[in-house]
Amino acid sequence: SGGWPTSGELTLSLPRWQKMAMRKQLVEYIEANSGFEDSEILCREKGWDHDALVGAIKSLQSEEQVTTEAMKREGWKLTGEGEDYCKNGSPEVQVFKYIKEKGSISNADLDAALGPVAKIGLGTCMKNKWVAIDKATKVCTASVDSVDDTVQKELASLSSLDKVKIEALKKRKLVATTSLTAFKVEKTDKFSSGDQKAVADLTAEMISKGTWSSTTFKPLNLVNASGVPSVGGHLHPLNKVKTEMRTVLMQMGFEEMPTNQWVESSFWNFDALFQPQQHPARDAHDTFFMEAPSRAQKIPEDYLQKVKEMHEKGGQGSIGWRYDWSEDEARKTLLRTHTTAVSARMLYKMGEEYRKTGVFRPKKYFSIDRVFRNETLDATHLAEFHQIEGFVADRNIGLPQLIGVLRDFFARIGISKLRFKPAYNPYTEPSMEVFGFHPILKKWIEVGNSGVFRPEMLLPMGLPEDVTVIAWGIGCERWTALLYNIRMIKELFSFQQDVAATKKNPMCWLRRAED
Repeated sequence: SGGWPTSGELTLSLPRWQKMAMRKQLVEYIEANSGFEDSEILCREKGWDHDALVGAIKSLQSEEQVTTEAMKREGWKLTGEGEDYCKNGSPEVQVFKYIKEKGSISNADLDAALGPVAKIGLGTCMKNKWVAIDKATKVCTASVDSVDDTVQKELASLSSLDKVKIEALKKRKLVATTSLTAFKVEKTDKFSSGDQKAVADLTAEMISKGTWSSTTFKPLNLVNASGVPSVGGHLHPLNKVKTEMRTVLMQMGFEEMPTNQWVESSFWNFDALFQPQQHPARDAHDTFFMEAPSRAQKIPEDYLQKVKEMHEKGGQGSIGWRYDWSEDEARKTLLRTHTTAVSARMLYKMGEEYRKTGVFRPKKYFSIDRVFRNETLDATHLAEFHQIEGFVADRNIGLPQLIGVLRDFFARIGISKLRFKPAYNPYTEPSMEVFGFHPILKKWIEVGNSGVFRPEMLLPMGLPEDVTVIAWGIGCERWTALLYNIRMIKELFSFQQDVAATKKNPMCWLRRAED
């Protein structure tokens, strides 16, 4: 492929007999020649495996029988994708040949036949004017009689390519850098041509049999015998606050939801929450969409259809959003923008349980985990942060019960004075921003957001019509920054974090506010 194996590709688990055979050959060569200038050239001349030779060299070096000088060399090798295109042809030529063979073919049929290759190759075909597409019918036809697959030829002759062509292949991720470390070796005055290998440990068997006296031992290295002083670990301020918040919520009777799925579908992150597909939050400048995997697979089909109908037509008194809902848009994958996606999954499971048993069981759930948003970084915003969220699902509850839960929760973490301001959320109605009077800062600050989940979100899940879900959420980083008097959030959770300060920070202890 024009390159050399990297150090990570060395065969470290050679059979013992092979190691011993390589060592013997190496000792014989050094005995006759006093050493050699280049291990790579030596392997080429002798037909030896370079990985095995390096192992033998290091074995002799550890016994101080030889000295070495390392020589690192850079090269190139084909990636997995590059090897595929080297064998089967570049995507653009594969696409051209398929269209030429068929005479004409629709864009959709081409995608179905060639899969990812079609999406990669068709654009290049169009750019090179090899293929034309009818705008009305979306049918592809060949514009030339034949093409030359220069990419395939270049992949097959990496060693002869100039820098410009290599960089072009690298940009397409068809080649990757690789390296080999060759060695110059010279024997020392401790070199011995005998077969006996120096050992590191004196064993009970050597003493009992007396073989220790004729055994060669490796020299002892007592320079760092005391080792590195061990220091204890230190809890990150975020972990301290999350632990306290978790304790408070469990004391209030909440159960923790499983939140280990960071990559989520747009369906659970947005559509299941009755958030329209035209909402600005679903744009790429607000959300991190995934390139691979780019499409979610496992979405309950019956639930998906109910969500689609609710978006397009509404139901139970709602008129919906009145637009053509797209399943392709819903299946796009992303880094979840909020843990409400987890809440939606749990509520759907509750609806499934009710459908199977006919019995609704009220639940109180919470989650504390990481979410991701394409934010502009500043003193109070990060691209990834931790969200604390909870919800209560029961009959005959609403805004008064939500306010009661919030007053209880915030009182337990030290804030007794609360104010509530009407707000808008796509999936809650009514919605409230929560403000609290901070006893240390001596001012009112925003401490969270809350609301009652809309019926349009809950009904497709199969929950009873008389069940209401109240929910709320707060940012863990902002709260931690307040508790630890940290000016900018990125000093708390980013590469700018002061590790020394983490070691000195006191334990987080949230006291209940005085009534």
